[in-house]
Amino acid sequence: MSRRKKLYEGKAKVIYEGPEPGTLVAHFKDDATAFNNCKHDVLEGKGVLNNRISEYLMTQLGEIGIPTHFIRRLNMREQLIREVEIIPLEMVCRNIAAGTICKRLGLEEGTRLPRPVIEYFYKNDELGDPLVAEEHIAAFNWAGPQELEDMVSMTLRVNDFLSGLFAAAQIRLVDFKLEFGRQYEGDMVRIILADEISPDSCRLWDMQSGKILDKDRFRQDLGGVTDSYAEVARRLGIMKDQPNLTVIRNGDGG
Repeated sequence: MSRRKKLYEGKAKVIYEGPEPGTLVAHFKDDATAFNNCKHDVLEGKGVLNNRISEYLMTQLGEIGIPTHFIRRLNMREQLIREVEIIPLEMVCRNIAAGTICKRLGLEEGTRLPRPVIEYFYKNDELGDPLVAEEHIAAFNWAGPQELEDMVSMTLRVNDFLSGLFAAAQIRLVDFKLEFGRQYEGDMVRIILADEISPDSCRLWDMQSGKILDKDRFRQDLGGVTDSYAEVARRLGIMKDQPNLTVIRNGDGG
C-alpha cells in the first residue's frame, strides 16, 4: 500500500485512498490498545483475524439488508470499503452488564439486562469518548433526529441477528460498539454501518464456561488474545482453511 496515499491512521487501522472514487482501503494493524491508548502492544496476527471476522459479519449483515461500507476483502489484512462521513458517535448496545455500566450503575458483572440497552458515546479521544444523551446529540447537531432513529433501529437489528449468529457458535454476545457514516449519492444521503465488527469491538463470552474471547483479555492481562480471536473465527467457520494460528500469522499477504 506504499504507493497509495495514507489518509488516516487510527489505533487499529490505517485508511488509504481507494482505487476508485468513493472508495477507501482499510488496513488492519496488529496494534492492541486500551484505556484511551494508555496501554499498547503489538499482537502478531490480530489484524488478520479482525479483518476476516469483520468481513464475515459485515457480509452476513448485508445479506439481511443492513447497509454497510464493506465492499470486499482485498487480502488477509485489507478490505475495500465505501467512503463515508463518519458520524462522531459510538453506539454501544448492551445485553449483559459488563465494563463501565457496572461501575456507573452498581451492577454485578454478568447480570442480564431486562432488555437491550443502547448508550451513546461522543467520539473524541482527548475527552475519553464520554457518555452523552440524546439532548447533547441534538444540541450539537452530531446527528439529526431521523439519522439517530435509523442508527438505533439498525443497532437493534444488528443485535438481534448477531446474538443468534454467535449463540449458534456457543458464544454469548455481551455487548458491542457500532459506528455509522453518511454515504452521499448525488443529492441523496443515507446512513450505513461503518468501521468494523470484531472481538476488538464486541464482548464475547463462551456460553458454557464464561471464558472471555474478546479484547478484555488484553485489558485484563489475561493473555491468549490472538488465540481467543482465532477461536471465535474457527467457531464461526471463517478459518476452516487455517488450522492453527501459526498459519494465520504466516498468511499476512494477499
